Amino acid sequence: MVMRFLFSAAALAFATWVVPGIHMDSDQPQNNLIVIIGVAIIFGLVNAIVKPLFKFASAPLLLLTLGLFLLVINALLLWLTAWVGEQLHIGWHVDGFWSAFWGALIVSLVSFILNSSFTSKSDVNR
Repeated sequence: MVMRFLFSAAALAFATWVVPGIHMDSDQPQNNLIVIIGVAIIFGLVNAIVKPLFKFASAPLLLLTLGLFLLVINALLLWLTAWVGEQLHIGWHVDGFWSAFWGALIVSLVSFILNSSFTSKSDVNR
């Protein structure tokens, strides 16, 4: 579970670095680490609480698009994470839907690669 959190934080950091519309207010590395950990906590809570509701409400669209609507859901969840972060004055921003979309795609890919590369099957089933 700790590894998955760290992988999620690394994926969010990578998306912040790569996607032009995702940025942090601070330029200092120690503050950036704190910001990314805070964003990863918010992102984890949003994914645990809100994502099941979104998936349930959009089940017909998920079936119709063969799961591709999950990209839109993930983008909305990343955008929601940025909004919550702004309310808490964390200093991490997503400028719009398309930035959230590309950021969510990168977060999903990086998380998948890290989780599949560094966890064993016994770790996943816990």
